Amino acid sequence: MKKLLLLPCLLVASFAYAQEPMTLTIKKGEAINVALKGLSGPDAAAITKVLENDLAISGTVNVGPAERATYTISGTAGAATLQGTVTSNDGSAVLNKTYKGNARALAHQFSDDIVETLTGKPGIANTKIAFSSARSGKKEIYVADYDGANVQQITRDNVISVAPALSPDGSKLAYTGYQSGYADIYLVELGSGARNRIIKFPGTNSGAAFSPDGGKIACSISKDGNPELYVVSANGGGANRLTKTKGVESSPSWSPDGREIVYSSDEGGSPQLFRIGSSGGARSAISTGFGYCTEPCWSPDGRKIALTVRSGGFSIAVKDLNGGPAQILVSGQDPVWGPNSRHLIYSTGTTLMLLDTQTKKTFPIISGLGQVAEPTWARK
Repeated sequence: MKKLLLLPCLLVASFAYAQEPMTLTIKKGEAINVALKGLSGPDAAAITKVLENDLAISGTVNVGPAERATYTISGTAGAATLQGTVTSNDGSAVLNKTYKGNARALAHQFSDDIVETLTGKPGIANTKIAFSSARSGKKEIYVADYDGANVQQITRDNVISVAPALSPDGSKLAYTGYQSGYADIYLVELGSGARNRIIKFPGTNSGAAFSPDGGKIACSISKDGNPELYVVSANGGGANRLTKTKGVESSPSWSPDGREIVYSSDEGGSPQLFRIGSSGGARSAISTGFGYCTEPCWSPDGRKIALTVRSGGFSIAVKDLNGGPAQILVSGQDPVWGPNSRHLIYSTGTTLMLLDTQTKKTFPIISGLGQVAEPTWARK
């Protein structure tokens, strides 16, 4: 088996509390006006650029002139340290922390703390994504920051490597690889680069999805015939079969409480969505209003499922589990939710796009790598 090149540890900013921050809330749909007073220090320019982009993508904070601002952002950056402060118009500091790490990590962590302090909702800037790319002529797996920066190639197998899945904490990555000549599921420790083939039953093993606690993996396994839905431990043991149909079960995604799994099945001819208990039991169909539905992704808040539908071309749609048909948002495939249940990343074929589902704004984050697809997004 080929060895994976060791990867540098993913850098995450560490921080010390200068004071316990206040948590404020805003009404849904509102955006808070802030002024970026100007960070000082040798790393200020680099951090400011990333911070402005992070806040713009968040959709919850508008950076603008001081006369319109409710809060002011300031700080000092240098020597791998950022002291960041957010001050309200009455002069009180609502956020005051010191962060340590590289410039991008400092900016991402500060941005997330600004968003959470001012809105009560988690930020997404300090998260990681992974995806497949055919840049080298063969599909390989890559990781990057959520905004497309710091792209790193994970696999160099020179065979088909697809369907990446990041663990919730972003420390591990499962994917489907054909190094043995068959589809098996491999697990990579991203800090060390260590890799193991963890699911290798006869036939096809594909489409891994981590449970919310990272302890289990749902996937499709065909050892008993056609591909069925299974749940195994995160090290590949204890396979438990959930489905038994004449169709192909694929694209599992866990509910945030870990009790259910949504997946796609073509037992009726055209693929449709179903949900089933993660320990097994009766399944139930999910009515979407579309005749072709694949690649479901359950939102972290448990309220919605993003999916790919075919209505002419392929489109990204969102199904509200409280009722009603799925609503098309944009053309594309392979949707995956961010930790805030507001943003989606999806593929247009040659570009990965980030979509704010509330404002409908899109941001291109990965391009120039040939065909890019199958994004996955760590939860933190």
